Amino acid sequence: MSVTFTASQEYFANANGIKICWQSFGDDDAPAFVMINGLGSQMINWHEDFCVQLAAHGYRLIRFDNRDTGLSTTFNDYPVPDLKRLAKAKEKGETIEIPYSLEDMAKDAIGLLDALGIESAHFLGSSMGGRIGQLIAIHFPKRIRTLTCMISTMGESSFPPPNPEAIETLFKPAPTDRTEFIDYYVGLCKKLSGSKFGIDESYVRNKAERCFDRAFNPEGEIRQAAALMAAGSNRDRLKSICIPTLIINGSDDPLISVDCTRDMAETIPGAKVMIIEGMGHSISDAPEVWPQIIEAIVKHAV
Repeated sequence: MSVTFTASQEYFANANGIKICWQSFGDDDAPAFVMINGLGSQMINWHEDFCVQLAAHGYRLIRFDNRDTGLSTTFNDYPVPDLKRLAKAKEKGETIEIPYSLEDMAKDAIGLLDALGIESAHFLGSSMGGRIGQLIAIHFPKRIRTLTCMISTMGESSFPPPNPEAIETLFKPAPTDRTEFIDYYVGLCKKLSGSKFGIDESYVRNKAERCFDRAFNPEGEIRQAAALMAAGSNRDRLKSICIPTLIINGSDDPLISVDCTRDMAETIPGAKVMIIEGMGHSISDAPEVWPQIIEAIVKHAV
């Protein structure tokens, strides 16, 4: 039995009727810790050093590309949703037709566990990944040991809205030119960072280059955004879950208010909350807070 804290090669698994690209860190026989990405994020968006440090605490850490991003199955045969039309339809209470739902993406993660022969795992979801993790806790409670939601919400709309400039940038179509995309990505990360922790522009630029070269699929991000927009609030269903839950958000997150974070903690039975002063809508790119975050996660995931 050997322990490897560098990333494994990338593998493919048949999960929930699609192909999922994944890789792992740590001992294959250690308790599994599955990481779920946010909107449009490939698995390499999880900083490799963060993954190594977390796996070193005795986990088999698994990261994967969500459907329609990275090297996992894309849905390019489906039309690109009109997000403005979907938003208006939702306001009117009309049915929203989308290629797939967040529930489908939750089933993908469970399908990956099935493919890897894993009975249950700890789950760590970032942003949209936190919403997906909540659905796993709601629909598949026997498959999830603990849930950590980072920079995420329950899908509520009754709290202070996101910073308009940040949300406009987030949903703005990514440029298709490589150089323009890299500049766009760096600019987005700057807008989402908090007041205390800036970004390592050299690292972020390099990550943007790797993401573009590995798998550039802006239409997939729009389809994921449609699934996120169509999803209702998880509030009522989260009131009855029995999954130990840790919520980690930043005080300066331009997309999520502190009030929203505290409300989630009050809704989920026994949930613990950690608000990091000065942190924005980013964790992977803020290594200054990793020790604090990893310590909290390790104490939680027992």
